Amino acid sequence: GIGMPALTIVGDVVRLREQLRWFDNRPLFGKRVLVTRAREQAGALSALLRDAGAAPVEAALIRIVPPADPAPLLDAAKRLSSYDYVVLTSQNAVDRLFAAIDAVGLDARAFGGTSVCALGPKTAEVLAAHGIKADLTPDVYRGEGMVAALLESIKDPARVRVLIPRARIARDVIPDALRAAGATVDVVVAYDTVAPEAAEQERIRSLVREQAIDAVAFTSASTVENLVAVLGSDAPSLLGGMLKASIGPVTTEAAIALGIEIDVTAEEPTTESLVQALVHSSHDTRPGK
Repeated sequence: GIGMPALTIVGDVVRLREQLRWFDNRPLFGKRVLVTRAREQAGALSALLRDAGAAPVEAALIRIVPPADPAPLLDAAKRLSSYDYVVLTSQNAVDRLFAAIDAVGLDARAFGGTSVCALGPKTAEVLAAHGIKADLTPDVYRGEGMVAALLESIKDPARVRVLIPRARIARDVIPDALRAAGATVDVVVAYDTVAPEAAEQERIRSLVREQAIDAVAFTSASTVENLVAVLGSDAPSLLGGMLKASIGPVTTEAAIALGIEIDVTAEEPTTESLVQALVHSSHDTRPGK
């Protein structure tokens, strides 16, 4: 019999099912997508996936933690106005720098006449939320784009001092290029990315091994590296039947180096573009799906 509660529809309304089943018709309807971002930033990507009809499964493959030695960042925060440029390449870098500014008793006025550069619209958005409008945002959202924009903006690199607060492990494209051009560059560790805790690792292993995931959205090279570390040597085969999307070429290159085949790479390194990439590839037929 039919259990309670239940809703029975009869009559002409039944014929409208195709027009009314709007959620079923969303491009990612029913797809279970592993969201690999740090827990603090997973919400925005999950919301975009839900809008596309997917069922996001948040699994923080990285944790953002303060640097082991906070002194260099705090010292840089005290001397912000002594730099000509501050280059911020991620939302985490912005948040951690402002936390350091607050910790030394200063506020946004500490930048003085320093030009502030933001890599990507999300970084610029977080920067604006702290009361600072980015002076420079490159059209190409990766290190090479920032280098090109900076070298076009700087008239005499040899007379310029640049601060780059960033993750402990990061590409050296920007500092290397600026130093090669003659600039003085201080790179300070603003935060570190570490593997998920043991319980979270076990949960992720179970989700993947039980094939409870249809797609994986990789949001950084670190998320790829940590997922492979969690799954072990079987990672390529365990992920083989899933749609794997990357937020950008750097992340894709990291995956390939670890034996993980990426099915689609976002046109721009943004969460919106990543979801669009998943949507465009969702028609693929995958073994066991």
